Amino acid sequence: MELENFKKLHGFFIEDLRLNQTEEFEKKITEKDINEFAKLSGDDNPVHTNSDFAKKTIFKQKVAHGFLSASLISMLIATKLPGPGSIYLSQNLKFLAPVFIDDLVRVKVTVEEIDQEKKKVKLQTECFKNEKKIISGEAVVLVNSKKDF
Repeated sequence: MELENFKKLHGFFIEDLRLNQTEEFEKKITEKDINEFAKLSGDDNPVHTNSDFAKKTIFKQKVAHGFLSASLISMLIATKLPGPGSIYLSQNLKFLAPVFIDDLVRVKVTVEEIDQEKKKVKLQTECFKNEKKIISGEAVVLVNSKKDF
């Protein structure tokens, strides 16, 4: 691939990032999303896939996989901030509230720290439902430098 084409496909370079820079994305979680995630991940816990079973749980209804919502964080990092070319190094998460069928999840990623020398960025990662925080965490991502090309 030509260098210019590579640069066109690439997201932010480390030099382009700034503290408190944010990106957001929203997705309505559907029953189809939950069922497909169960098949893809192999997590077919009936709390996610069986209404009769789920009615007898703390949530009284089917609940989306926590990592289904968390995967939206990965998508936002990979496609928007820092975007294509970035490499996930770590992620911690706290699951604070459930997501149910037809809930709208808003994902937010914010640049907290930039280490130009090591080409690492620490990101605050959050998910919200009706403005209530449902996932809180931090990610560390490796980001290319323009100096590398």
